[in-house]
Amino acid sequence: MAFSGKFTFMRLSYHSGDWDTDQRMPSNILNSLLEYTTIPIDQQEKVIPLSSDEIFSYPFCYMSGHKLVQFDTRERTNFKKYVENGGFVFVDDCNHDIDGLFAKSFEAQMTALFGPTALKKIPNNHKIYHSFFSFDKGPPTTSFELNGWGDDLVHDYLKAIEINGRIAVLYSSKDYGCEWDYDYRNKRFLAEDNTKFGVNIIMYALSY
Repeated sequence: MAFSGKFTFMRLSYHSGDWDTDQRMPSNILNSLLEYTTIPIDQQEKVIPLSSDEIFSYPFCYMSGHKLVQFDTRERTNFKKYVENGGFVFVDDCNHDIDGLFAKSFEAQMTALFGPTALKKIPNNHKIYHSFFSFDKGPPTTSFELNGWGDDLVHDYLKAIEINGRIAVLYSSKDYGCEWDYDYRNKRFLAEDNTKFGVNIIMYALSY
């Protein structure tokens, strides 16, 4: 699955749970791509059902939620085919909780599709932390972790399913979606732009 033309921020909808989260986040990340990179972009997020073959036209997709993840047969087939054919899925748990319903049910889906050892912690010197900006300590911490929400832990790692030496599914329990869910025009009030890691994720997805 090769990238050509404009980058589109594609969000997966799925029939279970609540997939429509953090609605300002995609435009914020797209603004960062426009600000920091030279890749052409579509300015609007695109939502596509996981059950649709249209997902295979896009190299990157985003999936999130708080509730149960229970793929039906078509969703299960498409998810597996998408990542095995070169697609990249960024999955973000809005509960920022490794023991929450989204985390447990999503990880169970990955076990069913790829086996019990497929979803693994990635080292904090992984290429994704240097694909554009450098994050020498690994994944940046979110304000929700620091404020003690979720399981009251700072997760100092991300998990991934790798296929042929590349990340195919990147999984976060840090709730980046909510961290980046603000009007991009308010970014100027931050001491440091916290969307930079989002740029890394997308640049990695398009490079590998």
